[in-house]
Amino acid sequence: MILRGGRIIDPANNLDIVGDLRVAEGKIVAVGGSLAGDSGEQVIDCAGKVVAPGLIDIHVHLRVPGQEYKEDLESGLASAAAGGFTAVACMPNTKPVIDNAPIVRDLYAQATPITGKTGARLHVIAALSKGMHNKELAEMGDLRDAGAVAVSDDAFQVQDSEFMRRAMEYAKMLNLPVLAHCEDTSLTEGGAMSEGYEASVMGIKGMPREAYEMHVARNCLLSLMTGAHLHVLHVSTAREVEIIRFFKQQGANVTAETGPHYWCLTDEACRGYNTNAKMNPPLRTSADIVGIIAGLQDGTLDCIATDHAPHARYEKDQEFSFAPFGIHGLETSLALGITHLVKPGHLSLSDLVLRMSAAAARILNLPGGNLSPGAPADITVFDPDATWIVEPEKFVSKGKNTPFGGAELTGRATMTIVGGEIVWEEA
Repeated sequence: MILRGGRIIDPANNLDIVGDLRVAEGKIVAVGGSLAGDSGEQVIDCAGKVVAPGLIDIHVHLRVPGQEYKEDLESGLASAAAGGFTAVACMPNTKPVIDNAPIVRDLYAQATPITGKTGARLHVIAALSKGMHNKELAEMGDLRDAGAVAVSDDAFQVQDSEFMRRAMEYAKMLNLPVLAHCEDTSLTEGGAMSEGYEASVMGIKGMPREAYEMHVARNCLLSLMTGAHLHVLHVSTAREVEIIRFFKQQGANVTAETGPHYWCLTDEACRGYNTNAKMNPPLRTSADIVGIIAGLQDGTLDCIATDHAPHARYEKDQEFSFAPFGIHGLETSLALGITHLVKPGHLSLSDLVLRMSAAAARILNLPGGNLSPGAPADITVFDPDATWIVEPEKFVSKGKNTPFGGAELTGRATMTIVGGEIVWEEA
């Protein structure tokens, strides 16, 4: 096929032109100003649209195995494609935990008939410890050999610094990134939202920002000590950005991400006991939004990840303190970036694409993230000017839990191509 006349944005190759892109046999063949068509070649008009490297989300919860009522691979990978993502990396806090090689291999086997047909590619992140109990290290070598691209403690934060040091040393030996949820749970136990005015008014136990910031600092120090690649998950405060910036300047092998909700919303979104705005780390303040955006602008925050966390409706329909943390993210992320970062002038469109594609691929050493000839034909086509209303019931994902229901957003994926095959197209 030829994608004709779109604005081709490929930050990895410093490319931003209006032109054509040719795909054949699952690979990108040529990119140029004007390419002659061959007989029998499908020509897709992309005028007025952006043709970008396939978006990659390195932090999603697909709930497989064990919680398929929330999401399954078919619905999750299809939801990713509908959001413009050609690849996602799933987190290990499942039931059972992704802590052994057979589970990793089984996930890839389940994803094979979906990828390139109705959904995105799958990459698996394995547990850092057995059972995610943070008592005994997982067999990281076996997990890597089975295809795990990283290890993580997400949702079961490592409190023991000695254990985290040993985990980092082991992971470094195997060249596996360590993805860390940074939180001192002794300060947040029983909390449900950010500590501050809003929590006080609502009568909800707060989760102080310092609980997260001190563990960011600890883990960055351990990265500096061990040389391991630390990736800080879902940064939510301005001071976390400052800490990460400092340690990068010290030479620590640290990368970091943030999610759309942390630059779009404050803890005011929890008013009315809105459980769809309950997440961990929790929503913070307008000053933190300023810090998050600054971190994206200067590259302290390397990439954007959704922390897609689907839940069944009845689980969110509980008292605020008892409802689970997490929101749907895959189908709104691109639009939230365009609406809240690009349109106000905080980031260029190329910068946004970079943080949602090439930068994400680089962190986990994944294929993709570029439009180089010979690269896999993983491509996202989106309309940067399309306006639409978020209607959660129309999500492809099983999870409808979003605080953005009813919001008018700008920008939307119109076609997602994985391995040269169209896996999603706007109706």
